[in-house]
Amino acid sequence: MRRTLRVAAYAVVVRDGQLLLARSRDEDGAPEWVLPGGGMEHGEDPYDTVRRELEEETGYLVEVTGFLGVDSSRRTLPGRFRRPVDHHGLRLLYEGRVTGGELRDEIGGSTELAAWQPLDAVPGLVRVGLIDTALRLWRERPAGGRLEAGQG
Repeated sequence: MRRTLRVAAYAVVVRDGQLLLARSRDEDGAPEWVLPGGGMEHGEDPYDTVRRELEEETGYLVEVTGFLGVDSSRRTLPGRFRRPVDHHGLRLLYEGRVTGGELRDEIGGSTELAAWQPLDAVPGLVRVGLIDTALRLWRERPAGGRLEAGQG
């Protein structure tokens, strides 16, 4: 079985009780909210990744103000010629603060809309699970930067 590893960096940016999110499309084309961020390029520092991805997806310049933790997932994905792929995703989660730029939607990228969402409205949004994990890390700030297994 072929194995893949994807490392990505995302940011939790909260301002005035609102969370900065981006909207993307799932595998079936349905809209879902995601954290701004994305995959690291070869040789890129994760701090640079998260700042680059936030500017691309939201128009904002951000300062990384803290490291919240790591989310690691492993699953089998369909591969070429119906051969399964053992995929490992490693997602680094940071806290960030807007320092400049203007909110705008990404053009020609992986997301289609950027918006501030009230924190208390997030549970009612169609969203990826990483948002819940990131908000728990942001609220609880576990010393080891990791939620207990089965609780993320």
